[in-house]
Amino acid sequence: MDFLLVLPVNTRFVVCLRQVDLGGFVNAGSAVAVMVYAARQLHLVPAFSQVLGSLVLCATGILIHYSLMFLLASISFWTVRAQGIVWGYYNLFQIARMPDEAFQGVFKAVFTFAVPMLLVSNVPVRLLVSKLSSPLPLLILLAMGVVCFLLSEWGWRASLRHYTSASS
Repeated sequence: MDFLLVLPVNTRFVVCLRQVDLGGFVNAGSAVAVMVYAARQLHLVPAFSQVLGSLVLCATGILIHYSLMFLLASISFWTVRAQGIVWGYYNLFQIARMPDEAFQGVFKAVFTFAVPMLLVSNVPVRLLVSKLSSPLPLLILLAMGVVCFLLSEWGWRASLRHYTSASS
């Protein structure tokens, strides 16, 4: 980490792209293929604007997931092992497999705003199949993307302020 901090480049950028998992790209390609196949089987023909909007919302969902994971990874500056926290996040992320109608009350509010998993998994799909009744979920998802990114940036900077070299 000491070496990365002295490089004349954004440290967050270097830390994030130091190791890239190419298997994620294969998974994404497989997911797109399944979506195209399912859309053809259901005779869905979304408009170009729906596809473009859905891609933007998917990118926002990726930004939210990245930001939350990066924020959790920043905790490792204060703890010896942060793996339990990250595994807890992955277990919570399994909730995203369910439609948002499965939740009500406090649970729906928590998984929409505190840990925005329901927004990430439901809003892009609803836009694609044109079942959005208002633009509010789109705006909330975009706002949550910005909030999560800024929060992770704040957490990263706070973590760097508390960093002590492993060699000292």
